[in-house]
Amino acid sequence: MKKINILYWIFTVLFAALMFSSAVPDIISSDDAVKFFKMMGYPLYLLPFLGVAKTLGVIAILIPGFPRLKEWAYAGLTFDLAGAMYSIIA
Repeated sequence: MKKINILYWIFTVLFAALMFSSAVPDIISSDDAVKFFKMMGYPLYLLPFLGVAKTLGVIAILIPGFPRLKEWAYAGLTFDLAGAMYSIIA
């Protein structure tokens, strides 16, 4: 059981680091993020909103307890990744 718990936290921290590293450019509206959003045709006011939403999702995932909150955070981050994938494919 301890091995599963260790694997859970390893993958959770890796996923959280990935999502947080994609949230920081959105929050600070970096040049690359702005350029990408303009290329995709999305309004620029979504950048900080998405960055803050990703950051709150990462915090919710890393805080122990609150299973319902974690569930919604994982769902939100999954929707974010699915939307990003669809935007690139379309």
